[in-house]
Formats: sequence, structure tokens, C-alpha cells
Amino acid sequence: MTIESGDTAQDGSAASAAVTERSAETREAILTAAERLFAERGMSPVSNRQIGAAAGQANNSAVGYHFGSRTELVVAILRRHAAPIERRRAAMLAGLDTTSQLHDWIRCLVQPLTDHLADLGHPSWYARFLAQADIEPALRRVMVDNAAASPTMGQVVDGLCQLLPALPEHVHAERGAMSRQLIVHTCAERERALHEGGPTAHPTWQATATGLVDAIVGLWLTPVTPA
Repeated sequence: MTIESGDTAQDGSAASAAVTERSAETREAILTAAERLFAERGMSPVSNRQIGAAAGQANNSAVGYHFGSRTELVVAILRRHAAPIERRRAAMLAGLDTTSQLHDWIRCLVQPLTDHLADLGHPSWYARFLAQADIEPALRRVMVDNAAASPTMGQVVDGLCQLLPALPEHVHAERGAMSRQLIVHTCAERERALHEGGPTAHPTWQATATGLVDAIVGLWLTPVTPA
């Protein structure tokens, strides 16, 4: 029996496509498992073996094979959520003009995340994942750098700088960190409460965004006490 070269090539291409699809499915399963375990238990206590097992992988090296280091795994989770958040922020920025106020620019900072969390439904783990990363100094740096690389975030920062009062450099940096922590940890607490069926400060993610915007505007406009 003679096998035509064309048939061999097609079989090889189909096999390669199947391998690629299985690899993509494995990566997604690992990302989902890692996000949930990190959110529930914290970063340090969770091992790659536990993540692999939760993702249905018998190979203990699966996480390292697909993602390498813990930092690369965290970055992959961040990037997994980045695209829908970027699209929302770009749409909001397109609606701003020279008459837009500080509230409007701060909302562009907050609402893309809260809207994304609303779309995830519950249970979700992304807000708690961000909160866990925020309390690990090395991963906090990764998270901050990842956000800073966002084109739309750069536009928001530029717009805010045009409207914020003149502040000493160290106060500006401090309030920027406070704003990030307020957004991340407020969202994480709401996500946790929804997951556990507990009370929440607001009935919706939209109302949560409004509360955060009001608080952050007040934070930035508060006078600085003289040294």
C-alpha cells in the first residue's frame, strides 16, 4: 500500500493542530486553577503541584512546562483579563473631552475593572487574586508595571495630571498607591462577600464603582498638612 505525500502532510498538520489545541486547553485550565487557588489561599502557600492537580494535570511539572516561573504565571493571569478591561477603558476615554471633570477621569480608572468583575459573575476570583498579589512586594511590582504598560492607563494618568492639584512628589506617589489599594482591596472584599453570601456595602458593582470614585476624588483633593 502506497501512502501519498499529500495525505501524510495533512495527517501531520491535523496532529499538530490537535496538539496545539490540547496545549491551549491545558494552559487555560492551569490559569483558571491558579487564579482560584491564589485568590483563596494566597500566593506563597500554593505550590505548582497543587495548581496542576486542580487543573486536572497528572504531570507535576505541567505548570513549569507551560509557564516557567511563578512571575510568568501571574503575568499570564493578568493578561488574560487585560483585553476586556482595556476595551472598556478605551470606550470610556473616547467619551471624554476638554469639559470632563476629575470624577470622569477617575471613573475611567475604576469602572473598567468593576464592569469586568460584574461580567465575570460569581463566583469569581480575579479581584481577590489581585489583592493577594498586592500584598506580595515582588508581585505587586509586577502588577503595577503591567498596569503602567497599558496604553489606556497611560492616557488616564496623563488626563488626571492635568486636573490634580499641585502636590509634593512624595505625596503624589503615596496617594497613587493609596488609590490602587483602595480599588483592589475594596473590590476583593465585595467579591469575597458575594462568594460567601455575606452583606455588601452596595447592591451592584456599578454602585461600588461610584463609591470608589467619590472616595478617590476626595483622597486626591484633600489638602496636605504642612510638615
